[in-house]
Amino acid sequence: MTLKIYRIYMKHTLLNTIEGRLLLSGILLSFLLIALIGFFGITESQTAKTLALVFLAHTFGGRAAGIGLCILNEYGALPTIIYNFYIEVLIVCFTYAGFVLSTTNYLKIEWLNKLMDRLAEKALEKKEKIKPFGWIGIFFFVMAPLPVTGPVVGSIIGYMLRLSPFRNFSATFLGTLSAIIVWFYCFDFLEQRFHMIQYLFAAIVIIVLIPYFKKIKNFIAGRTDKKKN
Repeated sequence: MTLKIYRIYMKHTLLNTIEGRLLLSGILLSFLLIALIGFFGITESQTAKTLALVFLAHTFGGRAAGIGLCILNEYGALPTIIYNFYIEVLIVCFTYAGFVLSTTNYLKIEWLNKLMDRLAEKALEKKEKIKPFGWIGIFFFVMAPLPVTGPVVGSIIGYMLRLSPFRNFSATFLGTLSAIIVWFYCFDFLEQRFHMIQYLFAAIVIIVLIPYFKKIKNFIAGRTDKKKN
């Protein structure tokens, strides 16, 4: 009985925090995304495939790859901007909530703690450079098309700088939206004039996979050895 009361208490306490509500928002946004992909899976499989690939691109490759996939599939400006912004917000909801809840010991999951430690290291590297500029620093950090920038690390830096949730997320999400708009028209320019976007995507994929090259090589070698045995 005591354990049950404790769980109810923890549940209500969590929902009273900004990170708890963000986690809930991330779950709701995920269900909507699954429903959207499922709908197009029934009515238009190519669209469903593209939506899923854009999500994966944002998760593992960054916003440039996701926006580029939309452009290659001839999506217009508004659908591309709205959908890519939606994905970025979804990812921030989960990662920011996971970071805060793991650092405050609400969540004690080993793999999650390791992931959040890596994010914390990246955020700490940039924190002191952004600190003097506050809100505008977070905005331009998130907007900048550079490695190890983006809304996830930006929102964590905002948390470390003790910005209010409103200031933190307004800077993070406005920077994200601005970046997506700039990326869309940048890619559009490249596609129309230089036809080099395919090579850019190949480069992005290679860059993303470089840190995991040894693991992939060991995995393939292990699978080969098992087949031989």
